Amino acid sequence: MAALRYAGLDDTDSEDELPPGWEERTTKDGWVYYANHTEEKTQWEHPKTGKRKRVAGDLPYGWEQETDENGQVFFVDHINKRTTYLDPRLAFTVDDNPTKPATRQRYDGSTTAMEILQGRDFTGKVVVVTGANSGIGFETAKSFALHGAHVILACRNMARASEAVARILEEWIIHATPYLFSAENGENVQYS
Repeated sequence: MAALRYAGLDDTDSEDELPPGWEERTTKDGWVYYANHTEEKTQWEHPKTGKRKRVAGDLPYGWEQETDENGQVFFVDHINKRTTYLDPRLAFTVDDNPTKPATRQRYDGSTTAMEILQGRDFTGKVVVVTGANSGIGFETAKSFALHGAHVILACRNMARASEAVARILEEWIIHATPYLFSAENGENVQYS
């Protein structure tokens, strides 16, 4: 273990493990922050995971929170008669849910457009899809049409665009209400 540390390697593969020179601290109201002693900076996000955390619950029995003359929080263990700057609740931190959505996608390469749009209503919305006569563009255009959007297919080849509209109409007539924009004459057409 000491040999790994000497070589500059972590002795654990935990993503919560702090890099060398970092320390985990808490504020008076229980928010966790991270001190980088190498660069003499602090930050709210964990240096490896980017997550924000807060401590959960009250201090353990016999513990008290105090503030030193520099304004730094420390903890008094009255049972063992010792003090520490390390919050005893740090072992029980919980992730803080940020107000803005996380940057990680919840979809992967095998997710379809229908899965992404599931449960959404695009009635009254206009959607322009480029390359809509084949591949991803076609599947996207079809999915938006099936979810009620007014879809404009932007394609290089008018014959292929018309063919794509016909394929979407076949499926759309089966699944959706009987209205769709016709790319050929620019009118709303009712199909029965």
